[in-house]
Amino acid sequence: MSVISDIVAQLFEWIQSLGYFGIMLGLMVEVIPSEIVLAYGGFLVYSGHINFWGAVLFGTIGGVLAQLFIYWISRYGGRPVLKRFGKYIFIQESHIDHAEHWFNKYGAGIIFTGRFIPVVRHAISIPAGLAKMPTWRFTMLTTLAVIPWSILFIFLGHQLGGQWEQIDEKASPYVVPIILGAVFVLLVYLIVKAVLTRRRKMRK
Repeated sequence: MSVISDIVAQLFEWIQSLGYFGIMLGLMVEVIPSEIVLAYGGFLVYSGHINFWGAVLFGTIGGVLAQLFIYWISRYGGRPVLKRFGKYIFIQESHIDHAEHWFNKYGAGIIFTGRFIPVVRHAISIPAGLAKMPTWRFTMLTTLAVIPWSILFIFLGHQLGGQWEQIDEKASPYVVPIILGAVFVLLVYLIVKAVLTRRRKMRK
């Protein structure tokens, strides 16, 4: 455990030394959960190393690129590549099956709302790639979801200051309503989709 702690500490030192690019790269490599990297970015804002909106910008870029990387692997490598190399980016076959089920059931709208739902959000880029969803649409929906997520955790990290490691406890009152809101938006999306599909069938 001490070896892991040392490695994590070195990673945070590396992020701090690179500033904005450290946040971006920290999110892209996905060794540490995005919430923790963003909270640490908030701490760097608090300590005066970087400014808030710069951290949000590079946090958003890093978060989107991380998901695009998974999307590209899925789109051009398919399931065989994911099964063979997924473990290196912390993706298991069960994650693939779960995310693909959600994508097939709820459609492209899950790319946005799924980012706020535990378990689903870590693997939802996979079925989008497998289904060869248009890159521009995937990027747009992912960006729209990553922006508020980045703002929230950078803000909370800034508020916590030197106690930024308590981000899980601090974020809970905010994350639960976000999850519920995402589920509500998803339900509205499904209702609208069902109504439009029914109208098309009636016209035929």
